[in-house]
Amino acid sequence: MNLSETAFITRTDPSDDFTTGSRFRLRWFTPTTEVNLCGHATLASAAVMFKHKKNVNPKVVFETRSGDLTVTEQGEGYVMDFPLNPPTQQDANEFSDIIKAAVGNHPIQEVYLCAITKKLMVRLADSCDRSVLTGLKVDPVALQSSERSGRVKGLILTMKGSPDNQPGYDFYSRYFAPWMGIPEDPVTGSAHTVLGSYWSKKLGKKKMLGN
Repeated sequence: MNLSETAFITRTDPSDDFTTGSRFRLRWFTPTTEVNLCGHATLASAAVMFKHKKNVNPKVVFETRSGDLTVTEQGEGYVMDFPLNPPTQQDANEFSDIIKAAVGNHPIQEVYLCAITKKLMVRLADSCDRSVLTGLKVDPVALQSSERSGRVKGLILTMKGSPDNQPGYDFYSRYFAPWMGIPEDPVTGSAHTVLGSYWSKKLGKKKMLGN
């Protein structure tokens, strides 16, 4: 497997089939390990069920290590229900090495950790332009070496968006998980279970657009 995540779908009952069944088991693997949650691989799995297997149900449920995940076919797209994983604020000094490895000397606003998912979230200071986030050259080897306690298995770098511009993003983010065999994940649904909780409270919004 040479992709950041690969999904494996199995039937919950041997008598079920992929066309008429509505519940399936789903597991995800990176090149080095199994993970508890993966958003885009879940969405892709549902697309396979609906488009290629011609599943007759309006929604499918995947039994996973993170509980039941439901994907509903809606028009030309899909609606996916994911868990919410609220992070708690941390003392930045406790994570100074990993912060330094990720953002260098750029100023940060605050640091949060989700103990459930082991995702550390570092928010860049509001004074930073988006180009600071996109321009960061994060060395995955140095990043992994900076944190070996086991408390962190993924790093989210985020910053406040520009909702007044079009298309009006509420926040921006990047995600790194060298501890799980993923130097940088170009798209990640699992990180948004943390980002969604954090930015919803900070912005006072229930509907947001991230990039």
